[in-house]
Amino acid sequence: MPTTLNAVQPGSFLTLHYRLAGPDGADLVNTFDDKPATLSLGTGELAPAMEARLIGLPEGARVTFELGPTEAFGQRNPLLVQRVARRLLERHGGADATYAVGEVVRFFTPDSDDSYAGVVHAQGADWIEFDFNHPLAGQPVTFEIELIGVL
Repeated sequence: MPTTLNAVQPGSFLTLHYRLAGPDGADLVNTFDDKPATLSLGTGELAPAMEARLIGLPEGARVTFELGPTEAFGQRNPLLVQRVARRLLERHGGADATYAVGEVVRFFTPDSDDSYAGVVHAQGADWIEFDFNHPLAGQPVTFEIELIGVL
């Protein structure tokens, strides 16, 4: 009796190699030369469009997907570029904290251990402007996967 390979379904637990490349083709993440990754579909570990492309693929498949800006990390949202008063940053990050354009700064939420990141976009005498968009928002990406195991 022939063996049938498991196919990816919503909620599947996957072992896979993957590569995520930006619009210039440069690798952002690549596990092909290292240990494979493991993840569960539906838990937010992958963007929904990436998960949707995996549904139905058989164990052992190796495929490459091109994802447009809205599929991958969404369009850039101008409302996520915000100025923060330096005095507020000094109160929560220390009076001696310094910031450079392009630097990633982690912010912790007041009611939990969760955090989010913003990139310093610009600076003024009494403010710093942060961009809270995902760094790949508004850009296409390439997502290559090799499914090693599907449970």
